Amino acid sequence: MRRLVVRLVLSHIVVAVLGGLTTFVLVRTLAPQLFDRELQMMQGMGAGMGRGLSLKTQFASAVTEALLIGVTVGLVTAAAFGAFAAYRLTRPLAALGVATRSIANGRYAVDVPTAGTRELDDLAGDVRTLAASLRDTEARRTRLLGEVAHEMRTPLTVIDGNLEGMVDGVVPRTPEALAALAAETRRLHRLADDLSSLSRAEEGRLVMATRRVDLCEVVSAAAERLRPQAADAEIALTIDPTSAPVLVDADPDRIAQVATNLVGNALRATPAGGSVTVRVAADGPYAVATVTDTGEGIAPDDLDRVFERFYRVPGRRRPAGQGAGDGGSGIGLTIARRIAEAHGGTLTAASPGLGAGARFTVTLPLASG
Repeated sequence: MRRLVVRLVLSHIVVAVLGGLTTFVLVRTLAPQLFDRELQMMQGMGAGMGRGLSLKTQFASAVTEALLIGVTVGLVTAAAFGAFAAYRLTRPLAALGVATRSIANGRYAVDVPTAGTRELDDLAGDVRTLAASLRDTEARRTRLLGEVAHEMRTPLTVIDGNLEGMVDGVVPRTPEALAALAAETRRLHRLADDLSSLSRAEEGRLVMATRRVDLCEVVSAAAERLRPQAADAEIALTIDPTSAPVLVDADPDRIAQVATNLVGNALRATPAGGSVTVRVAADGPYAVATVTDTGEGIAPDDLDRVFERFYRVPGRRRPAGQGAGDGGSGIGLTIARRIAEAHGGTLTAASPGLGAGARFTVTLPLASG
């Protein structure tokens, strides 16, 4: 497969050679004939008029006329071949333009032809990859919208039914009934907050109230709030912070949101009898918080995809008692990574494989001074 630059250089050389060769052939062919014609014309004029015209002048006139014809024909030939070569080179670009416009209009199943040059074929491959990625994202977004609609419909149905029952006097207005309504309302708020946070994170508009905090305290407090959930699921939750403070310049509420998401995901992924361990320590110039579980693990192909918006790991288990809409919105880890990156840190995932547990690691710069 030729490189594009090679084809361009070769096409220029061929155009130049073709034009020059055409000119040479025509001059070589026409010059003698034109010279003979000039001689015949001179002889026909007679000795008196032909005396002023030398043989050298006749030769120069014949060569000049032959050159004019040769150059003209050579330019026309070179231009024709150049136009053909340009068409051959620009046709794949036109096809790529059609494909990209189709993708921009939401038609992702486009045929992107190969061009026969390495650079254009690489570009065509990138366009195909882009189309596949956008198609996958759009499919996940469409699926998420359906799941979000279902997740909203469930608490709204519960709230509507209970309120209607209270109005009709069928459902007593007890603290337990009101608490159930409050729980469903909080569920709606959590979903709305997740979607709003995702929108702000994607647009780089996350608001940070940064101050110097102890990462151990923030992460430990967030994990402790989930201890009742771990106890209900019969999962051992171990919080193992370092004895010394690990100071970072961060928004404690945002970091707590990251820790809550990671520990909550670990609890959902771990069956009864398993364990979840939360550790915080300093490692060189960084503060490192890890959440390790003994749950279902993550396949190698999904290690980075779990951070993509709307992506859910196929076959993810659901703890007992959770409905179809309680498995998470598929955007929590996306938001968590954006928060870590907004603090100048990272969030990564590691897993030995399916059934072998997983470890999520948040790395933040230690506070200077």
